Amino acid sequence: MDAAIDVRSVTKRFGSTVAVDDLSFTVQPGRVTGFVGPNGAGKTTTMRVILGLDAPDEGVALVGGEPYARKHTPLREVGALLDARATHPGRRAYDHLLWIAQSNGIPRRRIAEVLDLVGIESVARRRTGGFSLGMLQRLGIAAALLGDPQVLMLDEPTNGLDPEGIRWIRTFMKTLASDGRAVFVSSHLMGELEDTADHVIVIGRGRLIADAGVGELLDAVSDGGVNLRTPDRTEVMSLLTQAGATVVSSGQDRLTVNGLTAERIADLVAAGGLRLHELAPRRASLEDAYMQLTRGAIDFAAGHGGEEGSS
Repeated sequence: MDAAIDVRSVTKRFGSTVAVDDLSFTVQPGRVTGFVGPNGAGKTTTMRVILGLDAPDEGVALVGGEPYARKHTPLREVGALLDARATHPGRRAYDHLLWIAQSNGIPRRRIAEVLDLVGIESVARRRTGGFSLGMLQRLGIAAALLGDPQVLMLDEPTNGLDPEGIRWIRTFMKTLASDGRAVFVSSHLMGELEDTADHVIVIGRGRLIADAGVGELLDAVSDGGVNLRTPDRTEVMSLLTQAGATVVSSGQDRLTVNGLTAERIADLVAAGGLRLHELAPRRASLEDAYMQLTRGAIDFAAGHGGEEGSS
């Protein structure tokens, strides 16, 4: 299939509130696609529309070329985690997965396989009411994997995970994508997505802001500057300024240079017989790109300086 998920001109209203506004995008197989936006941007509502939990007022959302609701055994095609806490606290982890598997004709042996995949096989007979949020996240991911689906949708899957768990889910999502699956993941942790996602869809106030590869986004907001460290600060500043660069001292032996590439700087410094201890292009982070893109689409922002009575 060309597009694992295809959202076409979807609008969803709740009363007078427009949660999703004429939103269109596709999610392709074989890559991790990040889904980001400020609080209240419409991410979870969009995911619910894709899964048929909310009906769009306009437009259509397709998974594998058809609405999710038309699928006879949907878990064999789409695995989803929207709320890790959606378990009966008195039910054991194994039994939680058992009823889900039986609803889609998935054999029992698959339960042991997914429990092992997510690393909670040792607590399979424990009741979920005693699980930490991180354990519930792993259980939710296990449920999403039961049908060995080609499409995974995960809403904030790193919530509650410890550093080991975050590293695990990051590697796991990459592995799933490398197997040809489509992994669609929402997150507020830009640093995690920068290390994980191949593509990012950014929305704000229900509208599409950006739909691009991670590298493309970073290149778009990077200023082309170069950071360097040299014990010959004064001489290097003079040399690079004469070559047309804008040079700013940012420390005893550190300079920030704009207007020349790192390669050109290295050549000039070497030709001048000067010393260079460090040279690195200054690249924006995904968080930098996100903040620039969503600057005008934030509905909930903290006040500055904590002044009482500010709004």
